[in-house]
Amino acid sequence: MEHSQAVERLRRQYAELPVGQPVRLRKRTSNLFRFRDDAGGGLDVSEFGRVLAVDPEARTADVQGMTTYEDLVAATLPHGLMPLVVPQLKTITLGGAVTGLGIESSSFRNGLPHESVLELDILTGDGQVVTARPDNEHAALFDAFPNSYGTLGYSLRLKIELEPVRPFVKLTHVRFDNAEACFEALEKACRGGEHDFVDGTVFGPDELYLTLASFVDEAPYTSDYTGMKIYYRSIQDRTEDYLTAHDYLWRWDTDWFWCSRAFGVQKPVVRALWPRRYRRSDSYHKIIAFDRRHGVSTRLSKVFKKPLEEPVVQDIEVPVSRAAEFLEFFHRDVGITPVWLCPLALRGSKTWPLYPLQPDTLYVNFGFWSSVPLAPGMDPGHHNRLIEAEVAALGGHKSLYSTVHYGRDEFWKLYHGEAYEPVKSAYDPAGRLPDLFAKCTAGK
Repeated sequence: MEHSQAVERLRRQYAELPVGQPVRLRKRTSNLFRFRDDAGGGLDVSEFGRVLAVDPEARTADVQGMTTYEDLVAATLPHGLMPLVVPQLKTITLGGAVTGLGIESSSFRNGLPHESVLELDILTGDGQVVTARPDNEHAALFDAFPNSYGTLGYSLRLKIELEPVRPFVKLTHVRFDNAEACFEALEKACRGGEHDFVDGTVFGPDELYLTLASFVDEAPYTSDYTGMKIYYRSIQDRTEDYLTAHDYLWRWDTDWFWCSRAFGVQKPVVRALWPRRYRRSDSYHKIIAFDRRHGVSTRLSKVFKKPLEEPVVQDIEVPVSRAAEFLEFFHRDVGITPVWLCPLALRGSKTWPLYPLQPDTLYVNFGFWSSVPLAPGMDPGHHNRLIEAEVAALGGHKSLYSTVHYGRDEFWKLYHGEAYEPVKSAYDPAGRLPDLFAKCTAGK
């Protein structure tokens, strides 16, 4: 009843927005890297952040769209269950992961978060609330919703599948001194079916690690990387480790992978003084957002006559057969380290039109989040454009949560505009929501 009433209140809010006013969500957190001016207002979705029900027997959960994975995991783990894919950062929302894509080390066997959605209620651009399933009259919307980034509507409730967990996770870190051997071993590990989780970390051209992890019932010890110890550094220092299932899922969040180093949080003195409750990804994201909006770093660079830097914050994926080629290009022309590796494959034979991965193909996601100095006269988007061109040439795709430099024609070729447009016209005929190209390139 409470959820139904919240839905009606949100529908009324939407109907009362002036025609022509940009529609935005008023949220506490964001994991996007398309920063925009705070125009105020927006739809208040604060009532949509709860887990409505967990069914341990059916292994399903009914979840409101703005529920964070932190809260979702907290509700499912006591039942010995977890979502099939839990993205790395605590404040990613379930609705955000489904409409914007999420990934983690179970993605080589479980695909992407939208593949475990059984049905979802969507507030569409025309102000209606519809229940979309793969087998009902809204099947086209169900299929087009992943990678639509709120341009077709907003998910209010999702019913998702869950899978069993065990109390602990055993991790094995395997080092490689060249990319070809690393990706050959990664493919073998993913095809072999012996591991529950597979990911990797690249510290340099001759220092790559695969982390092969599996659930276990008992552990001789457990490590804690929420205090003074730092998870990603442990990969270089040890070959074996144990974490609780909870701490494994959030192993990357405490230091935002390795990005906390930009704030000095990895220095022992600073770390000891930095309150533990603020050692989390959303705290760091707020600092970055403030800097991007107010240009603090840019002004300081000019004052101290330092080279301007281009933010290069992206997740891309290419087929595993082309992964070594991409990494060679990346080391040569971009040079950011570390880099996260995460294998993924579609869970089944079903394809999704706005993010057209091929069935029975293993891909490798490369995550890199830093900045690169710009040479005098270099275009501000130089490195990001190089990456986009290389990814397209290698038969891959990039996530759209960050900067996008594709022209309109190329964008719609890569993200299947011919499939998007009929759904957009059907569910947002007045164009109250921006289209996907406009949102990703203009940050609307």
